Order: sequence, then C-alpha cells, then structure tokens
Amino acid sequence: MSHREFGDQRIIRVRDVMMDAYAMVEGVMTVADAIVIAKQRQVKALIVNKRNADDEYGIVLMNDIAKQVLAQDRSPKRTNIYEIMTKPALSVNASMDVRYCARLFERFGISRAPVIEDGKVLGMVSYNNIVLNGMLHD
Repeated sequence: MSHREFGDQRIIRVRDVMMDAYAMVEGVMTVADAIVIAKQRQVKALIVNKRNADDEYGIVLMNDIAKQVLAQDRSPKRTNIYEIMTKPALSVNASMDVRYCARLFERFGISRAPVIEDGKVLGMVSYNNIVLNGMLHD
C-alpha cells in the first residue's frame, strides 16, 4: 500500500483505488468503432491518445456519445471521436490523495478522469472507485 499515517488519518492514493483497465482510442476513429472498443473492454469512458508529444489526452464518455451523436441523430459511422471529445482531459496524478481527487471532481463537475504518472496513462479513476475501494481502505 502506498499510504502514510497522519495521526489516525491514512492517506489513500488514487493509485490504490483506480482501475488499471482503460481503453485508448485515436481521435480520427469513428464513434461506431469506438463503441465496439468500449463494449469489448467494458469501460464507460475512452481516453483519446495524444497526436504527438506536445499534445494532450482527450476523453469521451458514453454520455458524450448519447448527447452529441444519438440525441442529435448523427451517424456514429460518420462522426469522428475528435468531433465530440473533451480535450484536454482533466487528469489526476496517481499519488494524489483520494479526498483531493473527490474535491477536484466536485469542483469541475466530472465523475471520472485518467490517472497519469510521468506523462503516461496508468488507468482511470471514478467516484465509484473512490467510494467502493477507498472509503473503508485498511
């Protein structure tokens, strides 16, 4: 475990609760192809890869697909991921205290984010991960 004790308070890090399963897609991929990957990997969000070293990661949630493709009657086969992604994705450091992660989510109105360490994606963290894996962590 990567936590320290402060009195009775243990520090639980994002890396302790995150899911290391995630799916990385390319921005030029169609939404239809991305949905197939999301189903195969059983994920609720897709991380959009950087185009180059100076670029940033993006993110597409299933909500984004529902709101921006399905609800607007756009074709998933003719809509590219880059058209609907959020970029840059708000990411969290693997060593962040989960309490600060939850506060960050609240402040920015998000429910999940990529976990980054040394500029690389390690996984994904969500409110569910924090509550189910972090609240009673010993």
